[in-house]
Amino acid sequence: RDLIDRAAKARGKNRTDFVLEAARAAAEEALIEQRIIMADPQAYQEFLTRLDQAPAPNAALRKTMQTPAPWEQKK
Repeated sequence: RDLIDRAAKARGKNRTDFVLEAARAAAEEALIEQRIIMADPQAYQEFLTRLDQAPAPNAALRKTMQTPAPWEQKK
């Protein structure tokens, strides 16, 4: 309880609100993990085929791949 109370206080909440918020977040995560997408065998095979294909080169992709990441740019 002390740990929960300290964490709740750090978030500016009472114990009840803190526990409810944590439980709600855990419930959302559990439900997100359980989502099932149904597809007929032909559509599923097409999906797998497309996943295995490399994207077609284009100017936008080339520019993205040549642009340094923000943390790699020198200031």
